[in-house]
Amino acid sequence: MFGRSFSALQLALIIAFAGSLLAIFIPSFLRNLHASRLTEAVRGVNTIAAGALGHAEGKPPGEAFPPSAPLTPAEVPRGVRVEDPPGTWDHLTWAALGFRIDHAHSFCFAFDSERGPARSTFTARAHGDLDGDGERSSFEIRGEATPGAARLLPGLFVDREVE
Repeated sequence: MFGRSFSALQLALIIAFAGSLLAIFIPSFLRNLHASRLTEAVRGVNTIAAGALGHAEGKPPGEAFPPSAPLTPAEVPRGVRVEDPPGTWDHLTWAALGFRIDHAHSFCFAFDSERGPARSTFTARAHGDLDGDGERSSFEIRGEATPGAARLLPGLFVDREVE
């Protein structure tokens, strides 16, 4: 029993122990990996929203937010991380919001604003196709400016988080 060979019982115990460890750690690892991939989108829309609220400080509602910016980059990466060519984030709205991505990323971002004299609104969006199947994940955060106040609206909209 104490020799170099394992008995069937010892081998079964080792396999059961290893299987238990894998059953615990693999789901946790996959959850953390998935969450880290979605962090880019959540961080991005939050950064855009913070830039929009900062831009609105001290301005009347009609001037609170910069004009809309198109989906940037124009094509949603499909299952890969992309590096943008120079000039991709040079749109005046991205500069006004203080937002740009200068590293490989999996999501595209857009900023939509509607400006009016009594109330202006914005929506910051992120779109991605993490597994390359053509189905997009979408994340949105919204805000508004009224006379004397600019604020985020409650909630983060998520569509097909795991697409």
